[in-house]
Amino acid sequence: MQAKKRYLILLSAGACLVLLSYLGGVQLPAASRSRHDRSRNGYRPDQPWPHFSDPLHLFLPWDETDTEEYNLHISPRQKRDVNTSVYKGKRCRMDSCFDFSLCHKNGFKVYVYPQQKGEKISESYQNILSTIEGSRFYTSDPGQACLFVLSLDTLDRDQLSPQYVHNLKTKVQNLPLWNDGRNHLIFNLYSGTWPDYTEDLGFDIGQAMLAKASISTENFRRNFDVSIPLFSKEHPRTGGERGYLKYNSIPPFRKYMLVFKGKRYLTGIGSDTRNALHHVHNAEDVVLLTTCKHGKDWQKHKDARCDKDNAEYDKYDYKEMLHNSTFCLVPRGRRLGSFRFLEALQAACVPVMLSNGWELPFSEIIDWNTAAVIGDERLLLQIPTTVRSIHQDKILSLRQQTQFLWEAYFSSVEKIVLTTLEIIQDRVLEHGSRSSLMWNSHPGGLFALPQYSGYLGDFPFYYRKPPSAQLETACIDSPACSLPAREMKWNLLPSGWFFIIVLWNCDKPLPAKHRWPATSVPVIVIEGENKVMSSRFLPYETIVTDAVLSLDEDTVLSTTEVDFAFTVWQSFPERIVGYPARSHFWDSNKERWGYTSKWTNDYSMVLTGAAIYHRYYHHLYTNYLPTSLKSMVDQLANCEDILMNFLVSAVTKLPPIKVTQKKQYKETMMGQSSRASRWADPDHFAQRQTCMNKFASWFGAMPLVHSQMRLDPVLFKDQVSILRKKYRDIERL
Repeated sequence: MQAKKRYLILLSAGACLVLLSYLGGVQLPAASRSRHDRSRNGYRPDQPWPHFSDPLHLFLPWDETDTEEYNLHISPRQKRDVNTSVYKGKRCRMDSCFDFSLCHKNGFKVYVYPQQKGEKISESYQNILSTIEGSRFYTSDPGQACLFVLSLDTLDRDQLSPQYVHNLKTKVQNLPLWNDGRNHLIFNLYSGTWPDYTEDLGFDIGQAMLAKASISTENFRRNFDVSIPLFSKEHPRTGGERGYLKYNSIPPFRKYMLVFKGKRYLTGIGSDTRNALHHVHNAEDVVLLTTCKHGKDWQKHKDARCDKDNAEYDKYDYKEMLHNSTFCLVPRGRRLGSFRFLEALQAACVPVMLSNGWELPFSEIIDWNTAAVIGDERLLLQIPTTVRSIHQDKILSLRQQTQFLWEAYFSSVEKIVLTTLEIIQDRVLEHGSRSSLMWNSHPGGLFALPQYSGYLGDFPFYYRKPPSAQLETACIDSPACSLPAREMKWNLLPSGWFFIIVLWNCDKPLPAKHRWPATSVPVIVIEGENKVMSSRFLPYETIVTDAVLSLDEDTVLSTTEVDFAFTVWQSFPERIVGYPARSHFWDSNKERWGYTSKWTNDYSMVLTGAAIYHRYYHHLYTNYLPTSLKSMVDQLANCEDILMNFLVSAVTKLPPIKVTQKKQYKETMMGQSSRASRWADPDHFAQRQTCMNKFASWFGAMPLVHSQMRLDPVLFKDQVSILRKKYRDIERL
């Protein structure tokens, strides 16, 4: 009898161990993934969100969200199998599924397949392709390409959508350069369809990279795919509106503390979080509104709360709430991402993310903890208390960062696409990749070209102290085949000059050495190869100083004026500092931008005929601007100074700085024996009007900023002898 009891006890213990082992094998990996997901979505020990070691069912992607109909037909093990089979190339990484040899020879070049006849393409995807074709990365030769982009529209892979492209699998496989997707980039905004909304695109992407919206951390292939934001078809192709934060109010609180207005899903897959928002809504400073009115048969599924929720929903205007709230809730909907994410960023309403498992847009480069609050869907009831506990200094910092990120990476389709390409380029050319500081601080990674330098101090906008006063280079452009103005008195240059560069942009031979003005510093003459206007802004290797004094051949300046301008520039190294000023205005009659040279109380441009700027802008002008704009400048032999002003203002979001000059300063005619200055050309002014509008069209908005500030040497107007004044010649007005 005792032996039987012992056998029964051993048998029971063995059965328990087998059961525990089985359950542990199923659950432990899920717990491990949950901890990993929280860390990737911004969870930090210093945040008020607690960490859990239990498996999170709501942390799974939206295609696995529990619904009654779904769970009747599929087991947890089957769910994981579906999830892992979404991409056959799930284990792809740059070192295993990308051919770097294609990039080492010709650099990072992107080829767009020619559009096939009869293939429909959405406006949004056309904007993406147009952006790539207009960028500096584009090549029309597939033999030089490092990356390939399909002309087949892959943005909307919802079979119920009118934009859905059928038979995509066969069409992609028949592409001659497909090569199982290697070195290909696929853009996608929507995937799957009702009721599952899986992330499967409906065709085998092979080894291709994905630039995808609403991508889950489960399916995101880190350092291979790129998470992009969900944007609407109305999102502008270029430019885009600036953020709505016009000034920083202290304290930075608005009418509402936390707001949301959106759909509540009654059937099919959707967010349980939205169905629970009414528990937090107080109709005072926390206004969280949902409506059941969506879909044709919503009344068939309406619950007891629908009528009350719909009535409350109609009382509030969405834009008014958005612009008058400190925090904006961004919960998941049918998919992980929503349009409210970009809307909150633009409105300077700090996003409160409630979408567990969503790989946030451009997470590889952007530190979202500096611009958003990363919440947990399971802790919805704690959200109001959490946001109220955030200090006003932190709120101001978060709000300012939303504006920077919006304008730097999200305000247009162009910026979203270029950011995607720049991220991939940094992976390919890893030795020259940008630092996190460059991506997360003004002016952003798109304007910080890694081929210029990997050291922050080399860029004009990262200066920690004024640049050295001992290094400056003068660049004189001579397109009219005449010697630089003798009034410049090069033998009396201020001390500390490095050398003078003369760009000889004409077909006549160089003058004899004895005809050149005497100088106390070396003179380097560069003969322009193409004899074009843009050559004055090429990044010549001979320019090794930070400060560049740009002069036209007919400019008349005294050495005192040059020295004073350089002194001013040392305090503003990121801007153009100079003498001749111009302005722009909106001509309401012609509905176009106008250009004026009249002396008024404000200005928006300082012409590079007599100006000082940082040499980095030579690199940016040459490598960032498209060939179309530079070709226009070269064909007209005009407007290069306007284009440089557009570029610098687009980078800095600031106006140039005008310094005063002596009363005798003028843009003079050259000697009577030579042709008149181009300023006297009757077509010159009309061309500059045309340039203004062409440039504004490419930038997508007018980047120039008006200013009424003029810096004079007033600090030197003291009660001392005139012989002791440093800038006495300038003061004689």
